[in-house]
Amino acid sequence: MNLIVKILLSILTTAALLFGGFIVLLIVALGGGLVFHQVMVTAIFIAMWLFFFMQIWKLFKPKVRYISVAVVIGALVVSLTGFEINRAYHNSFERIDEQGVNLSLYDPFREHTLAVSLSEPSTLKLTDNLPKLDGATALYPVYSAFAKAVYPVDFDNFFISDEDIELSDIALEKYADDPRAIPAKPRSGEIVACTNTDGAYRRLIAGEADIIFAAGPSEGQLQMAREAGVELKLTPIGREAFVFFVNAGNPINGLSINDIQKIYSGEATNWREFGGKSQKIRAFQRPENSGSQTALIHFMGNTPLMTPPTEDVASGMGGIISRVSSYRNYDNAIGYSFLFFATQMVNDNKIKLLDLNGIAPTRENTANGTYPYASEFYVVTAGTDNPNVEILTRWILSEQGQYLIAETGYTPLH
Repeated sequence: MNLIVKILLSILTTAALLFGGFIVLLIVALGGGLVFHQVMVTAIFIAMWLFFFMQIWKLFKPKVRYISVAVVIGALVVSLTGFEINRAYHNSFERIDEQGVNLSLYDPFREHTLAVSLSEPSTLKLTDNLPKLDGATALYPVYSAFAKAVYPVDFDNFFISDEDIELSDIALEKYADDPRAIPAKPRSGEIVACTNTDGAYRRLIAGEADIIFAAGPSEGQLQMAREAGVELKLTPIGREAFVFFVNAGNPINGLSINDIQKIYSGEATNWREFGGKSQKIRAFQRPENSGSQTALIHFMGNTPLMTPPTEDVASGMGGIISRVSSYRNYDNAIGYSFLFFATQMVNDNKIKLLDLNGIAPTRENTANGTYPYASEFYVVTAGTDNPNVEILTRWILSEQGQYLIAETGYTPLH
């Protein structure tokens, strides 16, 4: 084979492999393949190019060439197998996340709803100018109970949830870390929504909701309100314990506030530092601007919060995004939420709530003030002109509204 033929074959082979590799890489990416899979495809085509290049130019002895390609193929197969086994192991651990909650069970007007009822007729009944409600996932059972007691039952399309949020290409890119935070676009007549804490604040600031039920706003949400020229009014309506939990098999039963601050600042990295097993601590976090993440930031005080663990996931458009890892119930994991969500909406006997400063996270200890970290949750408004907003807020603070908060499983103000 003369030199010109070898050069032409090398060029054609390189062009064919580049084109084929690009097509396969594109298919893998659009099919939801992770970064690892894309790297593997690239490595395979590089290995193929090297093999053909050595064949064309007769580099090394034939036996050496074939042994080399066999070693490379073996290494790639072992790597891919190891990755898939590790991913299957990771996915085998139960995920505890707000995304797994079936909110429809608490719909205010569904038959056999889990939303609690008053033991007597409501002292307030609204028939028109119904305030549009939205809020945090964990608080939906509360304000669903309010709607059940006060709103009429003969209007349609009263509820929207995360599944109703339209995810445009632009929205997916802007909110890639948490698509559920995109402001929902309610259909005409929809009154009761649940688009999570950040989505609710966005809708309130945009004037798409009259009242939201949530923990206090994050700095980002306050900045968003300032930029929109909106003043947020927060009216406390109840209290809730902020709790930390671990795998039920973890021997640790409690930590101090300082201990947890050390964990979430990255200063403490092994459970043996607190009398547990010699295991690296997996400290999960929640997405930015979620209610529980805002609570964690307040909990940390002046102690800096470490960068949260992330994972690469396939987005709805076939691309790869990196977002905050959801809590998976590893035996060395720690996570956090609010008491009602952790014990009622999830109700998972595979996790264990930790005592904080020696005090158990119970409703009783939240009510009597002994649990060291409980915070208020609010009715939040932003200057709506709906005349029934103030009327509904006053009713929520009345004996009947506070009764529904207590019966749902939260701590009323009185």
